[in-house]
Amino acid sequence: MFLLAYPMANMAKWNLRFKSIKEMPLFKHLSLYIQLTRLDRPIGILLLLWPTLWGLWIAGNGNPAWHIVLIFVVGTVLMRSAGCAINDYADRHIDLHVNRTQDRPITSGSIAPIEALWLAAALMLAAFLLILPLNTLTLLLSVPAVLLAASYPFTKRFFVIPQAYLGIAFGFGIPMAFAAQLGNVPTVAWLLLISNVFWAIAYDTEYAMVDREDDIHLGIHSSALLFGKYDVVAVMACYGIALMLLAVVGRIVGVGWIYYAGLLLAASIAIYHYTLIKHRVREACFAAFLHNNWFGAVVFAGIAFDYRMP
Repeated sequence: MFLLAYPMANMAKWNLRFKSIKEMPLFKHLSLYIQLTRLDRPIGILLLLWPTLWGLWIAGNGNPAWHIVLIFVVGTVLMRSAGCAINDYADRHIDLHVNRTQDRPITSGSIAPIEALWLAAALMLAAFLLILPLNTLTLLLSVPAVLLAASYPFTKRFFVIPQAYLGIAFGFGIPMAFAAQLGNVPTVAWLLLISNVFWAIAYDTEYAMVDREDDIHLGIHSSALLFGKYDVVAVMACYGIALMLLAVVGRIVGVGWIYYAGLLLAASIAIYHYTLIKHRVREACFAAFLHNNWFGAVVFAGIAFDYRMP
């Protein structure tokens, strides 16, 4: 009995100790920073990362420099986290009136608004320091990338389709990837970026369909409101245009059948999303939004595996 009771007593002590650590101010603040930057919800990182990887693999002809890949992956996490902090700062008055966002760190008063801005600045600085070893063109392109990331959260106040702006912001890693690999940004990079814009309009409209009533009440813009009763048709059209542009990119760079098989699989995912959003049920629309991770993933898999074929 003693041998059994001893480890159990130790376990109880460790549980109490861990609980006391969790209640320490530093631990609580770190937890709030994680919530603020959405590191506990990685879907945004993935939606930003996949198009960047498309660009890196095509620019690198299927064999990108691994130190560049690492820089872009870490940079994606940093920039998305900074964007979330700025977004919550920009929406701090709006979030008060939306049940889903009332408990966010700034809105709840757990983090001061200025603190969020300082955190965003620190993350952006870290991302900039990360790309210093890369060429001059990549450094120059980082300037509009930062401006896009910092200004996007404010566009819903005046731009009728902020989702298009999001697509540019989320896709700007593509021209930067080509610049880092090749030292220039060819036409195919801009076609990839435009494709990402239409994909972003598709998935973020699905997200906007969740918040449609709140957006109407608050008087802010979204593609779901712009498209109105044609929102589902518009989402599917954007998926179609994105896939068509990706097919054009494949034709230009001379890829094989595996690439196009990836596009077909992505098209089937888009059709599955139609089955989720056609009735405009909030939970189903949000599920479709989250499922877009697989759309980006299968496009990347098609690119990566195609280049591996002899």
